[in-house]
Amino acid sequence: MRRDPDGPDGLGLDPDAILTIQHVSQLLMVPSPTLRSWERRYGVPAARRSAGGHRRYSHDDLHDLRRMRDDIARGYPAAEAAARVHRREITVADPLVDRFLEAAHRLDPAGVRNALDEALEEFGLDVAVDAVLLPALRELGRWWQIGRCDVAHEHLATDVARRWLARFTTTESQVDQQRPIVLSCGPRDCHGIGLESMAAMLQARGWRCLMLGAQTPATALRLAVEQSDAVAVVLVSHLSMARRSSVESLRGCRRPNTILFYAGNAFLTRQARQGVPGTYLGTNLSRAADLISAYVAAEYDGEGPVPTGRRAIPAEPR
Repeated sequence: MRRDPDGPDGLGLDPDAILTIQHVSQLLMVPSPTLRSWERRYGVPAARRSAGGHRRYSHDDLHDLRRMRDDIARGYPAAEAAARVHRREITVADPLVDRFLEAAHRLDPAGVRNALDEALEEFGLDVAVDAVLLPALRELGRWWQIGRCDVAHEHLATDVARRWLARFTTTESQVDQQRPIVLSCGPRDCHGIGLESMAAMLQARGWRCLMLGAQTPATALRLAVEQSDAVAVVLVSHLSMARRSSVESLRGCRRPNTILFYAGNAFLTRQARQGVPGTYLGTNLSRAADLISAYVAAEYDGEGPVPTGRRAIPAEPR
């Protein structure tokens, strides 16, 4: 099943446009080596070649790659995600993503909130976040990049999403004496909606969270970890140019009884994760929340944290 390129799920591109791998990588925020790997391993997509042998992508190829990326983010193994692309499967959550996007494009906050509420009621918090909220916000961000919507649409949707998530993180904790999990963006990272989603998932699993948010300096993060006696730190960084400062922030949080985790686009490749202290969380938030829970539960059970890296989730299939 193909979607109308001018519909709510479209990218607003000329249906006959032929795109380079660099353009596709920028639009989908997927590294070019990953795109090559998907084609080589799974045939997604069978890209055409220019006279010089360079990959060229059609509008339909772009949609196939978007589905591959989003299904992997939802927790499907890459081989299964590729099979779903080949079968042209549409997930049950896709209509709610469309409703979210349509409401955001109308500047209708109630419509955005209703789509999230329906996803919560029908699928639960994890799926509402992984399969509706985050894919919709990523798509809206790409619409803004290519001029399909205004920054006002993105800001409205993000504001509604933050207020919707707040209901899961502002309730009084029943474990106030518990050592907290500290959540922070890197010192130069200003996008915190994924971190707020993670806090909601962790608190729903019964853990106390301390949210520091965007652009947290390394000194502030270290102080918060020390003063709160944090059981764990979750640091997210999406900017490749901010990776080094984020890694230094993590290094400053090394303590015998504090478990370190990290995630974000700055760490998507194996090379970007070399030498980074802590455990990489992958791209699926619910799986990441389960992983953090397992490590923290082991710490509270007196077994100590699972050795770093042993259960890390790879960014792409080996």
